[in-house]
Amino acid sequence: MFAVIAPEPGGPEALVLTDLPDPVAGPGEVVLDIVAASLNRADLLQRQGFYPPPPGASDVLGMECAGRVRSVGEGVTDWSVGDEACALLSAGGYAEQVAVPVGQLMRVPTGLTLTQAAALPEVAATVWSNVFMIANLQQDETFLVHGGAGGIGTFAIQLAKALGARVLTTAGTAEKQELCLSLGADRAINYHDEDYVQILTEAGGADVILDNMGAKYLDGNVRALATEGRLVIIGMQGGVKGELDISALLRKRGAVIATSLRARPSEEKSAICRGVEEYVWPLVEDGSIRAMVDATFPLAEVAEAHRLMDSGSHTGKIVLLNAER
Repeated sequence: MFAVIAPEPGGPEALVLTDLPDPVAGPGEVVLDIVAASLNRADLLQRQGFYPPPPGASDVLGMECAGRVRSVGEGVTDWSVGDEACALLSAGGYAEQVAVPVGQLMRVPTGLTLTQAAALPEVAATVWSNVFMIANLQQDETFLVHGGAGGIGTFAIQLAKALGARVLTTAGTAEKQELCLSLGADRAINYHDEDYVQILTEAGGADVILDNMGAKYLDGNVRALATEGRLVIIGMQGGVKGELDISALLRKRGAVIATSLRARPSEEKSAICRGVEEYVWPLVEDGSIRAMVDATFPLAEVAEAHRLMDSGSHTGKIVLLNAER
């Protein structure tokens, strides 16, 4: 099968399309013929040498995909050859085939194409597990997500709004602000000329903040929290070392939580996937949440897809396609 790896760290040109042995379904696994796979910010970090796959995982990039079951391993009873599915992966999505633990396989929401379905597993699992399972966002609470026009942001806005939260987000251009508002955000803050901390403080603070920036936004996020607010850090685009004002956190009885979905054991990922299927997919199926696909590229043009994501000019998700399927 053809697959994409990054043998040496670098820019998009470091990505190499290579021929690898076809995967074999082990006990409790399913092999998918991949139709589509989505890009994630973590893929860029892996390409640059900053975010290696978990021990034992493939070097092939890609953390989510959708396709059709090619074969099933011993003990798999709920899936059959030819079934359509989408999957949360530790690695391996930028390829023609991938072996997946059966618990990380999810049905395709009714009404979605496989291209649309490929844009959902990672963002849905990330938002559901962090914002709702861990931070316990409740109806009528205030939620802030940074980077609202990106893959995580567009999904987080829609899910939080559908479940009854007041939603604020940051975005870098007027066009991206408009997109966020169209998805249900109550307020879209242009971080170039507006102070999100002041806006949140005047509004009583955020009960939950979802942040992919890390160090750069740490101080501001703590100041923007409401009393008993929860800050969930899921990325480090803005650096890895920051200064935390413990006294401010104590005064607010706040919590700072850092999590990573990719490195969790398969059992935990399986539990998250079951929650997504039960609570999130119905909202996709009734139209409350849209799969946001901004651009598609053939697998062979993966470098161009990464260049687009590097530029930050996209909104929603970028998807790679195996055109022959």
